[in-house]
Amino acid sequence: MESTPTPTPPQQQQQQRLLPLVVVFLFVVGALPAATHGATSSPHFHPVVLVPGNTCGQLDARLTDEYEPPTPACRGGVRYGSRASAGGGWFRLWENFTALQEDPALSPCYADQLRLVYDPVAGDYRNVPGVDTRVVSFGSTRGFRSDDPARKDVCMERLVEALEEEGYAEGENLFGAPYDFRYAPAAPGLPSGVFSDFTSRLRRLVERASERNGGKPVILVTHSLGGLFAMVFLDRTPLPWRRRYIKHFVMLCLGVGGSPLNMWPLAASSIPSSSSLVGSVLTYGNRSFASMFSLLPSPAVYGDTPLVITRAKNYSADDMPEFLSAAGFSDDEVALYRARALPVTLDLRAPLVPLTSINGVGVPTVDKLVFWDGNFSAKPQVVNGDGDGQINLDTVLALERLIGDDPDQGYFKSILIPNTTHKGVISDELALKRVVSEILGANSIN
Repeated sequence: MESTPTPTPPQQQQQQRLLPLVVVFLFVVGALPAATHGATSSPHFHPVVLVPGNTCGQLDARLTDEYEPPTPACRGGVRYGSRASAGGGWFRLWENFTALQEDPALSPCYADQLRLVYDPVAGDYRNVPGVDTRVVSFGSTRGFRSDDPARKDVCMERLVEALEEEGYAEGENLFGAPYDFRYAPAAPGLPSGVFSDFTSRLRRLVERASERNGGKPVILVTHSLGGLFAMVFLDRTPLPWRRRYIKHFVMLCLGVGGSPLNMWPLAASSIPSSSSLVGSVLTYGNRSFASMFSLLPSPAVYGDTPLVITRAKNYSADDMPEFLSAAGFSDDEVALYRARALPVTLDLRAPLVPLTSINGVGVPTVDKLVFWDGNFSAKPQVVNGDGDGQINLDTVLALERLIGDDPDQGYFKSILIPNTTHKGVISDELALKRVVSEILGANSIN
């Protein structure tokens, strides 16, 4: 068993300084009144649009003659159950849990067809040549459901059920905005076709949801990566539009600083076999996904604090280009991080709409990764801090500072739920009740 490094005295002092703030804040939040379940009838609800977290958008794919498979077995695409997807027809690419369980040999096909490549002529990311993809069920929450029972707790399915129990109805005042999680927003002025298409569709969805509900503005509810997408979306829409169409923004499980945890899958050029085929395939693909650069620790939050530690060199958020080079990324790929992802991370701003941020705390969360021998493909030792297991408390506090520094933000409420994980915020019974209570309460906040 590998040992876990003990935090240094400065780290212990920092944790001791943070603890009183968290405890006091939880006490104050716990005293706030919650909305009463069932107190509002369905016709009076403001419509809700849900934007899920990473990997929760379902993707269909089809293959053309241009596709060059890694093995002949991949020519027909990933089978769905017993039905083959040959002949150019659409098939479920993500998440095809059934296919991978029935035929693990399809794993290389799955990984290859999920990969992205950067097109230097277009200046943008795209699918592997010969692979067409589309997001399933945009506008609906039906696409949040998975044929993998374990993912019921991951992709807002329980939140959908809880809202329906309160009187929300799919397609009437409850809508979903899934997206292709492999892509990401780029710095202003740079092409980002898939993300731009998503924001255009999201804007139209919000407008239609409002129109269908008597002109009521929308409550936008996001989880994890969906919160980053929504923050960029709101920042790039005119302020009058935001104030007309967004009643409230409820952001779950997101700060503004990324996470050291996301440096691990980028570090490893090859990932050891996993008990989860889906996990292995997804981790393999992560090195090509534009979105993984967007989730790296922000220099604005972490600065020169060591995040990856080796005998020869330590890497901080300020050293991210050097870390990516050491992890095997080419000079061109590092340049993409600098030009496309980093400016977005550094330019996150208050959304200037009423905002409630809800995060789990009290769960060991990676603060530092130790690859002492410099072997990034080995399992690292970890130094844990506070957070929800994925999102560090540091990034949540950074969000509070960001909001507090903007006098135009107006209403802002931050809720920390003790001993709750990243997925637990949208699946654990007590946490889910609090989230639903805040959504219902947002209906009456001016």
